[in-house]
Amino acid sequence: MPPVAVPDEAPKKQLRVAIIGQSTFAAEVFKLLQRDGHEVVGVFTVLDKGNREDPLATIAAQYGKPVFKYKTWRVKGKVIPEVLEDYKSVGADINVLPFCTQFIPMEVITYPKYQSICYHPSILPRHRGASSINWTLIEGDTTCGLTIFWADDGLDTGPILLQKSFPATIDDTVDTLYNKYLYPEGIKALAESVNMVANGTAPKIKQTEEGATYDPALFKPETHQIDWSKGGLALHNFIRGLDSSPGATTSLSPDVELKLYGSSLWQAEYETAGEPLLIPGLEQPAIVHEAGLLITANDGVKLNVSRLRVNGKMINAQNYFKANEEKASLELTAEEKEFVEAVRGVWKAILSTEVEPETDFFASGAGSMDVVRLVEEVKDLAGIELLNEDVYMNTTFEEFCLAAVSRARGGAESEEVTYEGVEMEVNKMRIRFPTQLFIDGRFVDAESGKTLPSVNPADESVICKVQCASAADVDKAVRAAKAAFEEGEWSRISARERGQLLFKLADLMEKHKEELATIEAIDSGAVYTLALKTHVGMSIETWRYFAGWCDKIQGATIPVSHARPARNLALTKREPVGVCALITPWNYPLMMLSWKMAACLAAGNTVVIKPAAVCPLTALKFAELCAKAGLPKGVVNVVAGSGSVAGQALADHPLVRKLGFTGSTPVGSTIMKSCAVSNMKKVSLELGGKSPLVIFEDCDMDKAVRNGMAAVFFNKGENCIAAGRLFVEETIHDEFLRRVVEETKKISIGDPLNRGTSHGPQNHKAHLDKLVEFCERGVAEGARLVIGGSRLPRPGYFFAPTVFTDVADDMFIAQEESFGPIMIISKFSSKDVDAVIRRANATEYGLASGVFTRDLSRALSFAERIDAGTVFINTYNKTDVAAPFGGFKQSGFGKDLGQEALNEYLKTKCITIEY
Repeated sequence: MPPVAVPDEAPKKQLRVAIIGQSTFAAEVFKLLQRDGHEVVGVFTVLDKGNREDPLATIAAQYGKPVFKYKTWRVKGKVIPEVLEDYKSVGADINVLPFCTQFIPMEVITYPKYQSICYHPSILPRHRGASSINWTLIEGDTTCGLTIFWADDGLDTGPILLQKSFPATIDDTVDTLYNKYLYPEGIKALAESVNMVANGTAPKIKQTEEGATYDPALFKPETHQIDWSKGGLALHNFIRGLDSSPGATTSLSPDVELKLYGSSLWQAEYETAGEPLLIPGLEQPAIVHEAGLLITANDGVKLNVSRLRVNGKMINAQNYFKANEEKASLELTAEEKEFVEAVRGVWKAILSTEVEPETDFFASGAGSMDVVRLVEEVKDLAGIELLNEDVYMNTTFEEFCLAAVSRARGGAESEEVTYEGVEMEVNKMRIRFPTQLFIDGRFVDAESGKTLPSVNPADESVICKVQCASAADVDKAVRAAKAAFEEGEWSRISARERGQLLFKLADLMEKHKEELATIEAIDSGAVYTLALKTHVGMSIETWRYFAGWCDKIQGATIPVSHARPARNLALTKREPVGVCALITPWNYPLMMLSWKMAACLAAGNTVVIKPAAVCPLTALKFAELCAKAGLPKGVVNVVAGSGSVAGQALADHPLVRKLGFTGSTPVGSTIMKSCAVSNMKKVSLELGGKSPLVIFEDCDMDKAVRNGMAAVFFNKGENCIAAGRLFVEETIHDEFLRRVVEETKKISIGDPLNRGTSHGPQNHKAHLDKLVEFCERGVAEGARLVIGGSRLPRPGYFFAPTVFTDVADDMFIAQEESFGPIMIISKFSSKDVDAVIRRANATEYGLASGVFTRDLSRALSFAERIDAGTVFINTYNKTDVAAPFGGFKQSGFGKDLGQEALNEYLKTKCITIEY
C-alpha cells in the first residue's frame, strides 16, 4: 500500500482529546495538541514505577489536566466499570493512543464521537505486532515508516488514516530509526492526524491483506537467540534489529551468556589480528581485536560487533578477555567527593529513589531519554563532556562516578601506562619515559630487536637504547592507524568530542611540561629554559589552538546552474584524508611533532610519526601522554627508527594517504618521488633554508644587533628559519660587526640544564663535524673569520658561536645552509637597493627573510619583492600558532600552523543535489 500523503493544515475546530498511553513520546504529542488549540480533557496512563511517574503523567499535571493511572482496564476479559466511568467522565471527542502497552477495551475505543486513532511504527499491513521496528531491521527492509490508523478489535488491522515512509540503511539500528524518523515524525503525524479529523479530511483506507505480516513480539528470551546457521547479512540484521534492547543473545557455555550490540558489516582490506573466541555454531572462531569482536559467518561474510553484555555486564567487545579484571579505584580529592555527591543528587532526581554505590541506572527504571538528561546535567554540573555510551558502559552509580572523575582528570590518566623505559634523577626531578615503539595503543619492542642509542650531547653519554622500527613495524603501525580511522572509536566521536580530547592532551602536556623540557634538554641539547618556553610551551599552545578548530571545520553551499525544470544545489564537505605519516627533524623534536600532528588530528585523521633517530625521547613520552589523555588505540603511533628504513617505509606505504616532512631538501626530494611512485599520496614539505636578513643604515641599531644575533644563534643555530646570510649596509657594517662580536663573547655556553646557560651543545656528533667543515671551507675560500669557527675544548658537542664577514656571493658558505650558530655577513650599498634584493633572492631556498629599517615604504617594498614564505620586519623568529608557516621554491610547499595548516590534512568533497 503506498504511503498516504499528509496535508499540513491547521485545525478548523478544536477537539476534546483523551490521550491513552505512556512515555516521552506521548508527552510530546500532548504538547503539540495543546499548541494546536485542542483541549486535552484527560490523560490515562500506567502506574508509577516506585516513586517515578510516567512522563505523560508529569506533563499533564503541569498543565493541570486530569490524570488517571491504571494497572489494567479489564478483569477476566471485561472492562472494569469504575475505570470505564472515569473514562466517560472526561467527555472526549476522540481518543489518541501514541504509545500504549495496555489492552484498551472496545467500550473505550468506540465511545467518543470520532472513536480512536493509534500510532504504529511500520508501514501497515507489513510488520503488525508489538516489535515492528525490530522486524523492519531483522527482515532487512530498505524502507521504514509509520502509520496512524483507526483502532478496531484486530491486531493493528484498522483503516489507515495516514502513513509516512523513510529510507532504512544497512547500518541503521532500532535507536537510529526511532531517533531519526519514528519519534520526531510520529509525534508530528499524530498531531496532524488530529487536525485532519477536526477538519473532516481524515481518510479511512481499508488495509489490504496482501503483503501483510504478523511478527511475533520479541519479549521472551527464546526469541532473542541467534541462529548461527544463518548467513552473515541475516546475522547482522538480527543483531541490529535487537539493538539496543533486548539484545541478540548467544551462549558460550552454560555459565556464560553474551548479548551482542553494535554490529557492522566488515569491509576492511586487511586481516585482523587478535585473540580467538569459540562460539558454538560458528565454523570459525570469532576474533577479539582492537575494534571489537570480528565474526565470520558460515557463509564467509564478516561482521564486527562493538559491544557485549557478558552475564549482564556491558563491556566494549575488544575488552572481552579483560571483562573479569577489576576496575581501578580512585582516591578522590575533597572537590571530587563533592562532585560525587552532586551526581548522586542528579541520579536521585532522575530515578526517584535512594542511590547507593551499586544502584544500577537502568535496573532502576531509566530509559534512553534519561541517559541524555544525565549526560547534560553532568556537563552543566562540572563541565565534563561524557558520551551516552559512557552511561551504557558504566551502569552502576559507583562505576559512573569513576568514569566521570577519570574523564575530568584527563581521560584515562588514572590508569598506569605500562612500558619498558627509563627512570632517572636529573634536573632536580625524577623523569620517566618509554624506550619502545608505540603501536595501536601499546608500547612494544621492534620485531627485529634492533635498538638505537640515544646520546646526551652535553656530555656524550648514552642515555638509553631505543627500539628501532623495521618496515614490518611500520606496516603494523599504519594498519593500526587505518583500523582506528575506519572502524575505531575515533571514527565515531564527534568533532567537538575530538576537540575535548585534544584539549585534555594539552592539559596533560602542561602538567608534565618540566619533565618534557628536561627530556628535550638531555636528548637534543636544547637549553632547558628555552625548551620550557618554546620547545614545550609553543607545543602546548599549538595543541590548544587546533583543539579549538575541531568543530569549526566546515564546507560551503554553492549556487550552481539549474537543470530546468529541476533545481540544483552544490555543497562541499571537508573530510580527513585518512592515515597520515609524519617525519620530523631533530632540532625541535616535540614542537615539530606538535606543529604537524595537532592539525592532522584536529582534521580527524590518524597518524604514524617517525621522530628523528638521534632524539626520539620526547615523542615517546608524548605517546604515553596520548594514552593517558584517552586517545583511542591506533590514533597516534610512534615508530622510532632510521630514515632509510622506517622513513622510507612510510613514504612507500600504499595505505598512507598523506605525508608531512620537515628536513633537508635532498631527503625531501627523495620522499616526494617515493610518494608519487607508491600511491600519489598528498605531501607537504618544510625543507632547507638560506634566509636573508637585510639591515639598512636607518635601522634601530640596538634592535638590529639583538635580533640579528637571535636570528642566527637562537637554539644553537639549529633553526630552520635562521638567518643564513646577513646583508648589512656598508655604512654601518663595521659598527654592526663590532657590536655583534662584543655581544657574542658574552654568550653563556654550557650545561643546558643550568638556568644561566643560553647556548647549549649541538644536537649530535655528525652535525658538529659538519659545522667544523663548513667553517674550514669558508676560511679556505677567503671569507674573514672574526670569531669562533671551531669545536670547544670540553666534553660534549659544543661549537663556538661564529661570525664570518667579507663573504662573497659565490662562496660556498654564502649559498649553503649551515644549520648552526654561524653568522654570514655581506655588505651592500644603499645606492642600489634593487641589487641587494636580487642577491637575497639568488638562492633556491625561500623559507624566511627579514629586514630592519625605519622606512616603512622600503620595508613593505622588500616584503613584496622577496621570494620567501615568511617575512619579518623589524623583528625575527616571531612565529605564532595562528600564523601560517612554510616556504617557497626548494624550501618546500604546504603550511604548518594557522588555519591553512588544516588544508594539508583535509580533502574537499563536492556534493550536487537535484530537487
